[in-house]
Amino acid sequence: MSILWIDYETRSRCDLPLSGAYNYAQHASTDALCIAYAFDDEEVQLWLPTDPFPYEVAEHFKAGHQIRAHNAAFDRLITWYVVCPQYNVPEPALESWYCTAAQARANCFPGSLEDVGRFAGMGMKKDFRGGYLIRQLSIPNSEGKFSNDPELLAEMYDYCKQDVRAMRAVSLAMRQLTDEELSDYHLNEKVNDRGVLVDVPLALAAKRYADIELKEVETLVQDITDGAITSVRSPKMRKWVQARLGPEALKLMTVYIGGEAKQSVDKTVRTNLLAMAEEYPDEVPYSVADVLQCATDIWASSVAKFTRMANLADVEDHRVRGAFMFNGGGATGRLSSIGLQLQNMARKTADDPVAVREAMLSNLPLVPAHGISVSEVLKGMLRPALIPAEGNVFVVLDWASIEARLNPWLSNSPLAAELLEAFAAGKDIYVREASKMFFTAESEINKGQRQVGKVSILACGYGGGVKAFSAMGRLYGLVMDDTQSQITVNTWRRLNQWAVQYWYEIEEAYTRAMRNPGYEFTAGRVTYLYDGVHLWYMLPSRRALCYPFAKLDDDGITYAKAAWKAKSDDKEWPRARLWHGIAVENICQAAANDLLRNALRQIDNVVLTAHDEIVIECKEKEAEKVLHRTNQIMCTPPPWCSDLPLATESKIMSRYGK
Repeated sequence: MSILWIDYETRSRCDLPLSGAYNYAQHASTDALCIAYAFDDEEVQLWLPTDPFPYEVAEHFKAGHQIRAHNAAFDRLITWYVVCPQYNVPEPALESWYCTAAQARANCFPGSLEDVGRFAGMGMKKDFRGGYLIRQLSIPNSEGKFSNDPELLAEMYDYCKQDVRAMRAVSLAMRQLTDEELSDYHLNEKVNDRGVLVDVPLALAAKRYADIELKEVETLVQDITDGAITSVRSPKMRKWVQARLGPEALKLMTVYIGGEAKQSVDKTVRTNLLAMAEEYPDEVPYSVADVLQCATDIWASSVAKFTRMANLADVEDHRVRGAFMFNGGGATGRLSSIGLQLQNMARKTADDPVAVREAMLSNLPLVPAHGISVSEVLKGMLRPALIPAEGNVFVVLDWASIEARLNPWLSNSPLAAELLEAFAAGKDIYVREASKMFFTAESEINKGQRQVGKVSILACGYGGGVKAFSAMGRLYGLVMDDTQSQITVNTWRRLNQWAVQYWYEIEEAYTRAMRNPGYEFTAGRVTYLYDGVHLWYMLPSRRALCYPFAKLDDDGITYAKAAWKAKSDDKEWPRARLWHGIAVENICQAAANDLLRNALRQIDNVVLTAHDEIVIECKEKEAEKVLHRTNQIMCTPPPWCSDLPLATESKIMSRYGK
């Protein structure tokens, strides 16, 4: 079967970054400027709208043969909504499409064509002049007219043809997607095509409230800082905060990016500093805490997400489509979000979202009736802004403590058997852990002690030490000094020797693999192999992932980190150091993703997933039946982990929530 390699250049009055690919493809003004295409290893051809549509391409579409494109969803939508109806071309099936960007991400490479050639060291990179040509030819000018400059058009045609050559070279040089991976990609695209309904009036109301609060908060920041900071978005804010912190608080501002220590006031830093302020105002003065809280309110991603919801929603049916990127999660293959960013929505949900919505649409005050600040109220309305269609409901299921179950199972250690038996018996694992740590009967464990057990599992399971425990603890309202934290970490490790042994068995396996290219080394239920270029690891599901361009030196193993963007003048892609904590975490999250993929193959009408959660839209009268059936699917482990104890938490919702 031949492969058709294809790339479009288009123009439209629709703003692609603002409105998304689905709205762009369906906009009345959108048209194809050209198509560059090639069959197999043949020379790249060019089609222009003034020419008859290529017969061999139309026949390829009709026959259902494979079509490869980079970020194939865009090319598929342009084919479906522009080319096929305008030029009377048969519509190729979704299953015909193969995305070379998804292939790159499945190999732990960057997804963009601009970067993947550089990353692979092939001496190829995308023509950066392409951005200029798009601005000149694909977007109307200030007078609302399109340029038809013949010289620029000729250059764009060459640019389009070169993209096909680059895509083909990169795709053929990489491991190909397996049949199962390709099928899972198609399932993800069906979820993207289905979309999720947005409460657009609510989203627009939220934007109005956010705009008002922004002005109020900026005025407050100026008052607190005596005019030193006029905006929390100013670079001066970080320096102002840094100059007023105590020595211990300053340590919390240090983050490492590409191995380099930098001072930051990102979300995690702000959370940690605000938690410290409650206990140690001498380290984080009240004025600094107030400014940090203002920054958190202004930078709340929920505000931007409401705007994105309104912009991305289909003008006719208000559904947002195309929100999920297959294999977007680096060395795990997890989904990531594009556009609406559904993978990192705030967990907080309003207690009575219907009442809050009514207040917002009526333009009533939100504070204090519904929360302590406008930003907090809006954050709690983000999930409820996603709704089922009239007569439908959401059936929402989430695996319970999935990583806490998978990690000991993946270790394959006899020492973890008791823990897995406790899961199988339906015990509260956090109470069980606290009982062991505090030498107290499970029936006597209080809420605070249970929280210690929970944070210990979440922070220490991947080799985390005092810093990881303290940071995780603050997220759950658990604050301990370093001495208490160290005692807790030591206690957890002593009581969970299966984990400690597993970490070092993993490290030994991947190190031996690096020293012995071509040979397999197994630790727990995972096998490593170094092929002389990449360090691969095989999951129990038989899905393979890798640490690209791995190297072993005196300090350990490093690999090219696809998520870190290289500068234009960098001679080598930025590298990260592999250690057992990262390796164990990657394995566990990748295995959790395999469970999700297995479930999605058996479930219809999924509208979104968020990490280990599945949301199905169905008729209200069918909800109980759908919940029961989906729970059976999710609690029945696939053959590769038939002895893994699984459980779910489930709800039926009229609005999305937590």
